[in-house]
Amino acid sequence: MTTLAITDGRVLRPDLTVAAADVLIDRAAGEILEIGPDLAGEADETLDAADSLVTPGFVNGHCHVAMTLLRGYADDKPLEAWLREDIWPAEGELTPEDVRAGAELGLLELIKSGTTAFADMYFHVPEVADAVETAGVRARLGHGIVTVGKDGEAAREDAKTSLEIAREYDGSADGRISTAFMPHSLTTVGGEYLAEFVPEARDAGVPIHYHANETADEVAPIVDEHGQRPLEYAAEHGLLEPEDFVAHGVHVDDREIELLAEAGTGVIHCPASNMKLASGMAPVERMREAGVTVGLGTDGAASNNDLSMLDEARDAAMLGKLAADDASAVPAEAVVDMLTRGSADAIGLESGRLEAGAPADLAVLDLEAPHLTPRHDLVSHLAYAAAAADVRHTVCDGNVLMRDREVLTLDEAGVRERALEAADALAGRVE
Repeated sequence: MTTLAITDGRVLRPDLTVAAADVLIDRAAGEILEIGPDLAGEADETLDAADSLVTPGFVNGHCHVAMTLLRGYADDKPLEAWLREDIWPAEGELTPEDVRAGAELGLLELIKSGTTAFADMYFHVPEVADAVETAGVRARLGHGIVTVGKDGEAAREDAKTSLEIAREYDGSADGRISTAFMPHSLTTVGGEYLAEFVPEARDAGVPIHYHANETADEVAPIVDEHGQRPLEYAAEHGLLEPEDFVAHGVHVDDREIELLAEAGTGVIHCPASNMKLASGMAPVERMREAGVTVGLGTDGAASNNDLSMLDEARDAAMLGKLAADDASAVPAEAVVDMLTRGSADAIGLESGRLEAGAPADLAVLDLEAPHLTPRHDLVSHLAYAAAAADVRHTVCDGNVLMRDREVLTLDEAGVRERALEAADALAGRVE
């Protein structure tokens, strides 16, 4: 057994208390052996965490990681126009090589901001999976299905691809990759295809992830056509199970919140994207009070425009207070839980907590910056003050992915160069 000790830091415990301690890790098993004082002498290797906070690795519950190529490509539009006029035409020109370049850039950004796990819905998933394996992070991946505008044969092929990808890649990258069946949304995938393929996903034991209730314009067509709210429609099609999770959940009513809580289906809150696209304010406080598992996600970099989960945590806290008209709503403790364990639970991963037996996924934040001084409350600092640049080390599955701001699993200069070339060529093709 080869061991790694994270030494001389302050450790964020599962109960959100902070204590001075070392973290001892079994590198081969990728799990935490012990948290306590003076563990450095038992380790084969150490990672210095002096004057730092050791936290669970952050979990990005909803992302389109290769959309880093479209960062700043189309801004300041509502969702529907943004998708139809700019994003979908650009995505129609994407090659597998583009997706690989964009995914590597996104993974570089995730590692440098302390994120060790993410859920991703996109295209050319084999390229994303290969990038994940190289980068060393943990992921739940799926091919996004869109059937609108396609004939029956093409629509079924898209759904089949999502199911095949889910079956083939689950457990890959030494178990760091999990998968899901991923209809894009309830308005972009026809009910006949849900009726046909959701039972197949259930038979295969594959969870389901989709966008739901992101905008009012997504709610109205379902109400008009089916006479029921979107999540009632989802439940009728077998899309609300404990292993499932939905993105956004902005325009949910009390009955839909009740359905989510009863089913145990998680919701990934994406506050930055929801604000930028003027989609609305999700009722996060009401969902949490009802017992819904709520996590955090950045969405894609085209609608955020970064992948920092610490930025997302601050946005979630601020927007949650506005939505509830209550300064005590979505407090720091709730946001930090959503940033770590909440997102992990929602997307069905075991990470998001630091304790013996848990996956060795963690981030180490330097506390010496002026904006983190004084240190009255480190949980408050995580929610309101910490930034991606404060992350000093990132560890996933017992492996050091970043040490002292140097990413060890990806060539940062090469990744940036390839992404720049791919993004410029993509924009040229679209134009």
